[in-house]
Amino acid sequence: MSVTLDIRLKRANKVYREGEAVTGVIVLVCKEALQHHGISLSMEGLVNLQLSSKSVGVFEAFYNSVKPIQLISSNIEVAKAGKIPGGKTEIPFEFPLLTKGNKILYETYHGVFVNIQYTLRCDMKRSLLAKDLTRNCEFIVHCQPQKAKVVPTPVNFTITPDTLQNLRERNVLPKFLIRGHLDATNCVISQPLTGEVMVENSDVPIKSIELQLVRVETCGEFRPSHRYFHPHVVLRVKTDPF
Repeated sequence: MSVTLDIRLKRANKVYREGEAVTGVIVLVCKEALQHHGISLSMEGLVNLQLSSKSVGVFEAFYNSVKPIQLISSNIEVAKAGKIPGGKTEIPFEFPLLTKGNKILYETYHGVFVNIQYTLRCDMKRSLLAKDLTRNCEFIVHCQPQKAKVVPTPVNFTITPDTLQNLRERNVLPKFLIRGHLDATNCVISQPLTGEVMVENSDVPIKSIELQLVRVETCGEFRPSHRYFHPHVVLRVKTDPF
């Protein structure tokens, strides 16, 4: 017998904030009446450390010693054992988006090493001769908008041949002096990153100056008090051959 199980959220964008209710319907489609042994729905939020192909052989020991952080874990019984009539059946549900204990709800994030994911899972148990049905659905968690304005904290920087790192032949570099500043180190992601770069001195003509925003993921001891994402700005200066 062909049976289709699906989870449909009420919000098309699947975005929710802490304290709100995740609502939707479980949709069952079957040609004939269907006997089942119960339908349950669970909500789970996890912070996981994951390995990428580039990190193989580097973080295995750390990865194996770290357990996922469970932010949310709850379960409800949607329907008791019985029969589902033929055709399309919709079963409504509502889940409060609340943390487990004193945990903090982090925003949904899929990174290279750190993964913060929130999912709904529906399980329908059936007889021994029929396979149980399972359906997963991910939803997105956004933090509540900040009411207080972030006070900018400008940072000045100076770049010379002596401040460069990981150089083998420092003595062949031309002399130069670059100063500048970032207007703020705490930035709203939807706003531009602003600042100033000023070349005060260079022994050779400068061909181009590039700014690169580099994502760096950190987890420390993988405790919730650590930040999992912060950007670094890299300045690259290209010069003519000398």
